[in-house]
Amino acid sequence: MKLDSKIPEGPIAHKWTNHKNHLKLVAPNNRPKIDLIVVGTGLAGASAAASFGEMGYNVSAFCFQDSPRRAHSIAAQGGINAAKNYQNDGDSVYRLFYDTIKGGDYRAREANVHRLAEVSGSIIDQCVAQGVPFAREYGGMLDNRSFGGTQVQRTFYAAGQTGQQLLLGAYSALSRQIGLGRVKMFNRHEMLELVKVDGKARGIIARNLITGELERHSAHAVIIASGGYGNVYFLSTNAMGSNVSAGWKIHKQGALFANPCFVQIHPTCIPVHGTNQSKLTLMSESLRNSGRIWVPKKKEDAEAIRSGNLKPTQIAEENRDYFLERRYPAFGNLVPRDVASRAAKERCDAGYGIEANDTNEGVYLDFSTEIKSKGKQAAYAQGNHNPSEEEIIKLGKKWLEEKYGNLFTMYQKITDENPYETPMKIYPAVHYTMGGVWVDYNLQSTIPGCFVAGEANFSDHGANRLGASALMQGLADGYFVLPYTVSNYLADEIRTGKISTDLPEFAEAENNVKNQIDKFLNNNGTKTVDHFHKRLGLIMWNKVGMARNEQGLKQAIAEIAQLKEEFHNEVFVPGSADELNPELEKALRVADFIELGQLMAMDALQRNESCGGHFREEYQDAEGETLRDDINFKYVAAWEYKGSDISKAELHKEELKYEEIKIAARNYK
Repeated sequence: MKLDSKIPEGPIAHKWTNHKNHLKLVAPNNRPKIDLIVVGTGLAGASAAASFGEMGYNVSAFCFQDSPRRAHSIAAQGGINAAKNYQNDGDSVYRLFYDTIKGGDYRAREANVHRLAEVSGSIIDQCVAQGVPFAREYGGMLDNRSFGGTQVQRTFYAAGQTGQQLLLGAYSALSRQIGLGRVKMFNRHEMLELVKVDGKARGIIARNLITGELERHSAHAVIIASGGYGNVYFLSTNAMGSNVSAGWKIHKQGALFANPCFVQIHPTCIPVHGTNQSKLTLMSESLRNSGRIWVPKKKEDAEAIRSGNLKPTQIAEENRDYFLERRYPAFGNLVPRDVASRAAKERCDAGYGIEANDTNEGVYLDFSTEIKSKGKQAAYAQGNHNPSEEEIIKLGKKWLEEKYGNLFTMYQKITDENPYETPMKIYPAVHYTMGGVWVDYNLQSTIPGCFVAGEANFSDHGANRLGASALMQGLADGYFVLPYTVSNYLADEIRTGKISTDLPEFAEAENNVKNQIDKFLNNNGTKTVDHFHKRLGLIMWNKVGMARNEQGLKQAIAEIAQLKEEFHNEVFVPGSADELNPELEKALRVADFIELGQLMAMDALQRNESCGGHFREEYQDAEGETLRDDINFKYVAAWEYKGSDISKAELHKEELKYEEIKIAARNYK
């Protein structure tokens, strides 16, 4: 199979404009003749469904939640990037493009990333028009803050709930189309199979999660916008329902799965507390604007903290190791996520961790310096040029509360510690997946008529995603890319007519789903789905997690293959198929996670380099930084499904060409 990325010719600054100018169109009077399916209603799916509804197409949108508003996009906290240069600090489309390529460790497609940077400003305009309450500075202009991997302020935000506000904006646009009858919304429905007719995507089989009924839905094209696969690790910052099934189903139907080993570990999450924990909680990267990350310089201090005999506030400034500021002075606490995560792991592995959990893993995120700095500024602005320590701290806390109040409240409710008084405890956790279904420049998979958007595709972030770029990509795909590229595909479908769900391909797909469900329900196993999911998560975290090596990856591949066999023989799924059955839902999803986990380990094993979120211990420099191999591994690894034995998957390579940016060693020092 030869991969054709369909990247347009010409200068990079003009590729997208020229490409749009030559795409085929569907006239307004023909759009009502065409049906579209959108799977997922997060930012990518909701914006796509709303856009196509507004254009006049017939859209069917599906989400497994009880409302599109519960999509996991709602959990994003810190912000959304855009090259507006409101701060007049040197930002530009090129800078956003460059930072994204560099942040992804030179493993992303230039043309896709430049397009993302180009449309970023339009996203902000769209969201402001929808009423998204972005923070504003005193003159009324939209405010910006910094995120990791950049030296400018380009992140637009709405307190610590940016994802929620953006999703409400997209949801309002989607709701309008639902009210007009252009979008038909299927809540509590899960896609369990893609239906192909003559090689083209022509519909899906969905299960009504309330009644258990299997339904056939047809369309002229299918858009998958179902998010990432971080829950393959069991513990992650993802919502517990987040899964890979929609993407994995189309992979098994012929869509290649690209760079599955590129997983982002977010540096600022609340540490694991106990073995019965079911998910982890993200603390926004925006907090690194104001917080300083440190551990004790002395191991005995770390041990005393873990034992409860010493408080962090009792450790003198000279006995604190602000390790990010020490190692990366140019960026300090705002290095990219993969760099910050590995640095925290290194300190904890060396015995300086401060959390009294099973692994002693945790570092501090301390706001005391910011409280004093902002307190002094606030006092001065009020005319008090000689404030007391008490006045400074009071005003500084007030400033922090206005900026991050909901995040601090959330942390205190979870940990029962006051982060204004005591430093936050944080540690890296699985957060985002850069890998996903392979798509070309038009966001079309290797299955004609099957498009993939947002985190579900692999296209824009390379080996590491910069903070605040996930929301940007999801909305860019849904509002400003797919309406052009999908319409180009649909221009040849205006004479096709309604796709019948009575076709034998629909019957076969439905029967395949029914057989899989029946097998789980009739299994004579004795162990729960979570039993296997947790075991998978431990294998993945320990051997395909923040650090990987050849021996561990080979062990992981063998162990997951064994786990898969045990799972299908020994899992117990209670209940029946014709009712609300959460255990059945989980079983179907974990079956896909197990296969994906094996592919992730295989992908990591063949990539003999360290880049971004993929850190092979054999490939690091003397200072513990990543060692890329641009001669042998400057490619997208796209895997073709070759049957239930995942070890037989076939690797295809899309060579990455850098014409606008000179590849260099990533340096944040």
